[in-house]
Amino acid sequence: MAEIQIKNVAKRFGSYQALHDINLTIQDQEFMVLLGASGCGKTTLLRIIAGLETASEGEVWIGGRRVDHLPPKDRGIAMVFQNYAVFPHLTVFENIGFGLRMQKLPNDEVKRRVERTAGLMHIDQLLGRYSGELSGGQRQRVAVARALAMEPDVILMDEPLSNLDALLRMEMRAELKGVLAESNTTAIYVTHDQVEAMSMADRISVMHQGKIVQAASPIEVYRNPAAEFVAGFIGNPPMNFLPATPSGDGKWTVAGQILDGPSRTTPLHFAIRPEDLRPADTGLAATVKVVEPLGAHLLVTCSVDGALFRAVLDSDLNVRRGDTLTLAPQPDRVRWFDPETTLAVA
Repeated sequence: MAEIQIKNVAKRFGSYQALHDINLTIQDQEFMVLLGASGCGKTTLLRIIAGLETASEGEVWIGGRRVDHLPPKDRGIAMVFQNYAVFPHLTVFENIGFGLRMQKLPNDEVKRRVERTAGLMHIDQLLGRYSGELSGGQRQRVAVARALAMEPDVILMDEPLSNLDALLRMEMRAELKGVLAESNTTAIYVTHDQVEAMSMADRISVMHQGKIVQAASPIEVYRNPAAEFVAGFIGNPPMNFLPATPSGDGKWTVAGQILDGPSRTTPLHFAIRPEDLRPADTGLAATVKVVEPLGAHLLVTCSVDGALFRAVLDSDLNVRRGDTLTLAPQPDRVRWFDPETTLAVA
């Protein structure tokens, strides 16, 4: 069992507080993604779990034992970094087996593990090559295979695919998710790329300013964001926001339209995803500013009541700059946020 518990972890660098009272439980064999913009604290948290950084406060538990006082080598973890860190003077076989040699494992055990993990990563035909003979994607596979060969309780990955081109990243995402599921390893993956997070994670922890704003499944984070930051960060393009004023009896005025909403008496923010809007006879009046054809759909940037507003529409629609559209939000996809707390309103 390799459940990870992060209890009340905080980190300060002088007067700067990088992490604030982080509490998170990662289940055994779960694939957890730490997602956020640069500077949100996700890599700092990963380094604390790894033992490469010391928490100012709090505890880290792995597999039922407290590990924050232990060096990295005694925590039962392996790491994969953005930089492949593949040794150029060693063959692929020797690179994958490097950590096993350091543990002084028997040759037959080293051979078994290297061949098994190389097979998982589809690089078994490259075992005799040197790193200079490999592509970037192949080097990244070697780095992942080297970590998996250690048969760790936990594997930690810090933006391991960011150096790859778009097509190779897509291939590696699917491959890596399958390999980790097969290896029965608990994984924590740091990224700023929401596509990676959505496509790979069992759960996503969205981080902002040193705090976890929401930790939930990808669909839950996407459909029911807990805060305006999550709604604006997840999704490409992100959610649209408009001010809403109460009109009584659960009715709200949004850009001149009356919509159903929560029973509140103070102003809220109305939010809707661009793909949850449809052209209709009644709805929000939108003036088209930019039309971007994206193959299967159009990304239309509009002005609604003076605010920037985006809609994802069918590519068969004849929409041009200057047109006026009437966009109806799908009622079950509307979300409401408190402008003071920025938190979602039920």
